[in-house]
Amino acid sequence: MGLRWMIQRYTPYVSAVVWGVFGGRLIAQDAEEVTSDAFLLLWRRRGALQAGKVKSYLSAIARTRAIDRLRQAGQEVSLEDEALAISAGTPEKEVLLRESKQLLLHYLDSMNGTDREIFLRYYYLCESAPAIARRLNMSPEAVRQRLSRGRRQLQRMFEEEDRAQ
Repeated sequence: MGLRWMIQRYTPYVSAVVWGVFGGRLIAQDAEEVTSDAFLLLWRRRGALQAGKVKSYLSAIARTRAIDRLRQAGQEVSLEDEALAISAGTPEKEVLLRESKQLLLHYLDSMNGTDREIFLRYYYLCESAPAIARRLNMSPEAVRQRLSRGRRQLQRMFEEEDRAQ
């Protein structure tokens, strides 16, 4: 399987991943460069590829490169994108993942009961905002506001932790 074949087969997919991370915040040229970088990095690491894992590996590379490009442009990166970009595979990433989990658990412990329940139901039990609202006798908008506020607080905690290191 050659680089040309991979580019032909997976470019639409990789582009969709990149545009999904960009969310319209950067221009087409940036997306093209990130997509090309993803294929170049894949090719450089082709010896480590496992059969049936090319698509997921490309996705991880593209997402990470897109997040890097957003940071270079001074754009804010969402917690969801940060979490998805962290993947196992290298000792450095394993340590980062473990530290992130510890910080997340610390944050969850510091939340009030309702906010903690909303956060856990939404992110861990994959319940929708309307379903959570019905369960907690709240409006869906109130649930979304609490989720938004929680994400901002969590992001501040991660930023403070980064500055401390």
